[in-house]
Amino acid sequence: MSSLHETLLMRRTCIRGAVWLICLCLLLGAVTLAAMAQAAQSSTTPIVKAVGEIKSVGGNNILLATDDGKSENIALPENVQVVRVAPGETDLKNAVPITVRDLQNGDRVLVQGKTADDGKSMIALRVVVMKQSDVAAKQQKEREDWQKRGIGGLASEVDLPAGTVTISVTSLAGSKKMLIQTTKNTWIRRYAPNSVKFDDAQPSKLADIHPGDQLRARGNKNEDGTEFTAEEIVAGSFRNIAGTVTAANTTENTLTVMDLLSKKAVVVKIAPDSQMRKLPQMMAQRIAMRLKGQTPPGAPGAGSAPANASASSAGPQGGAVQGAPGGGAYPGGGAGTRPGGVDLQQMLLRLPAVTVADFQKGDAVILVSTQGNDAEVTAITLVGGVEPILTAAPAGGQAMVLSPWSLSGAPGEAQ
Repeated sequence: MSSLHETLLMRRTCIRGAVWLICLCLLLGAVTLAAMAQAAQSSTTPIVKAVGEIKSVGGNNILLATDDGKSENIALPENVQVVRVAPGETDLKNAVPITVRDLQNGDRVLVQGKTADDGKSMIALRVVVMKQSDVAAKQQKEREDWQKRGIGGLASEVDLPAGTVTISVTSLAGSKKMLIQTTKNTWIRRYAPNSVKFDDAQPSKLADIHPGDQLRARGNKNEDGTEFTAEEIVAGSFRNIAGTVTAANTTENTLTVMDLLSKKAVVVKIAPDSQMRKLPQMMAQRIAMRLKGQTPPGAPGAGSAPANASASSAGPQGGAVQGAPGGGAYPGGGAGTRPGGVDLQQMLLRLPAVTVADFQKGDAVILVSTQGNDAEVTAITLVGGVEPILTAAPAGGQAMVLSPWSLSGAPGEAQ
């Protein structure tokens, strides 16, 4: 189940999440040793640290929103050392000295210092800064790289001795297998069971990937396009539901959906990051015809024309079928149109967003959600206007599914 595998990784990014923390951990070793050596010469006061985002700057003080959810008041004395590092740096050799006046709201900082006499604030000895503008530039660069070198699909086989994962990549032109090759340097992460935010993804390993997982990788394909060497992998297990709306609650921002497979009602919570779209009738009919093995009027035969021609025949917007390659586990962004297929994720994202108020009792929907429980889930992506698709494929979720990579959070965050 892996089609809209593309934007979880976009509104937030790996810089904000795992990448940032890993870089800071590496920097922390160098910073801690230097700061402790400096402090040891003048005091036996223990060194403390704080990591987070600057919320306000006032004179020689900053208010820091720390990554553990607290607020920290930090005093910046005249002799404090402030250095700027680029996102991705793992040591301080390329750090550039800046001044307290260069600090701005939104900057990410690592502060080393000592607890003030009042026990409620910190006196900084050193501040390591990643400027908000630098982070934004790196995010954009990584999004573009995920778009160019990303691939997504449904894991079907994991070979631990060989270090490979086989995924099914499907477009409107058909389905094919792709062998994902890992190396000792491949960075693997896995989403938390009840979260689709990339910030909540945890470092993982190949053994944690199982058949049925949705997987997104960034790297390089071989010449014939049958193998893919991954530099980075993001995987997760999500729930796919196809059914009809039985109630819409605009006050609580929920939809109650009768799951066609389980025959049970499920309350679907719509979060601020949930993506909701409705397919135009003509687009849904074209997808339904593809699912039945037919060629829509005016469209070239599956696989017989360039991807651009397929995209044109489907209109400027489109739906998604299982495993459709698309952009970003980066946490947002499409993988681009590929030969023999259509970037369905990007087509779907061009549709206008809708709300709970746009759905009525009896509307057919398909959605990807967190695992949640049998009776309640949180929507990641929900698409309406799919009556022709469910008619063509009554199994619904087995024939056409969406992927969770549509929230931002970055490879993602999604995407």
